[in-house]
Amino acid sequence: MSSARIISFYIAKQFTFAAICMILALTGLVSLFDFIDLLRRVATKPHVSTNIATHIALYHIPYFSMEILPFGILLGGIICFWRLTRSSELIVIRAGGVSAWQFLMAPVFSAFLIGLFSITVISPISSILYSKAEILDQTYLKTGGGKLTNLSGGSLWIRQADNMIVPHGVAIMHAQRVHVKDDTLHIYGISIFRLDDTDHLLVRVESPAGYLEYNKQWVLYNTHLLEPDKLPVDQGTITLPTDLSLNSIQESFSSPDTLSLWTLPGFIGLLDRSGFSSIGHRLHFQALLAQPLLAGTMTLVAAGFSMRSSRRGGVARMIGSGVAAGFALFTISKIAEQFGQSGALPTFMAAWAPTAAGLFLAIALLIYLEDG
Repeated sequence: MSSARIISFYIAKQFTFAAICMILALTGLVSLFDFIDLLRRVATKPHVSTNIATHIALYHIPYFSMEILPFGILLGGIICFWRLTRSSELIVIRAGGVSAWQFLMAPVFSAFLIGLFSITVISPISSILYSKAEILDQTYLKTGGGKLTNLSGGSLWIRQADNMIVPHGVAIMHAQRVHVKDDTLHIYGISIFRLDDTDHLLVRVESPAGYLEYNKQWVLYNTHLLEPDKLPVDQGTITLPTDLSLNSIQESFSSPDTLSLWTLPGFIGLLDRSGFSSIGHRLHFQALLAQPLLAGTMTLVAAGFSMRSSRRGGVARMIGSGVAAGFALFTISKIAEQFGQSGALPTFMAAWAPTAAGLFLAIALLIYLEDG
């Protein structure tokens, strides 16, 4: 094994240890504050046990670890590279003819693997536990029943494929009132507009009540069919196939954080077919895909702001600038996310532009430090 590879492996090991320790420390700190806040909320509800707060706080830990991961890598990298610079190890390495571009590839690759592990392994665990935490929160701590009551209290619009009359047809359903009981979605005051592929009305269906069956079909009672230029026809009870389920309808009104990287693409397609807005879910999916690159970018930012020799002075200012740059990148990403949510920016650009900007900043800084 060449000396350059040995050096790269050594720096990568030091970096990975520091980054993981910082991620765990920050996750623990954020989880502690979250637990304290949950205890405060439980204290206002005498009938709720503190065990509920404990369970919710534990379920939040994987979610917090993913949220804090870029900062953990940034701070861990700053500490790692600062220690190596302070001990003159990086100075000796660079004096031996190994450039920063060579020995930084291994830490960047390690950070990329950490980010990849977070979205492929931690993300499914986080989505499952975060969904359980949301259910506990809505059931015991929120007034008004949370999202489930909001769904039941308002009207529902659904657009879905309808190939029963003509190929590539569309059915648009409007229910004036919806109610969830015993894991079944009941709908009332139903109007269904069945259209052809050119959006011309074929038939309108009116029904006072119906429900969504487990085998994915709508069951409608006392229906009346109204075709253009014809008298209404009583049809009794009819069924209408659908690819929706109660969970998919509820999840469309839930946070995208309750869905993992693996389930998001299929659910986004389902939302598009059903007429629900999928911007938030698309943005979250793109943000997850950008996580490994963001982790690598944070590594370069940490290196660029912490490899300055202590003999040249201004080390504290450089390290502080690195932390400030990380928070600035976080702020920019949140602003871009809001633009993406509003539709002012494409979701791809809103998710990837802040990461790309941080990457170019880090590369420019390293070029300045390394090549003068």
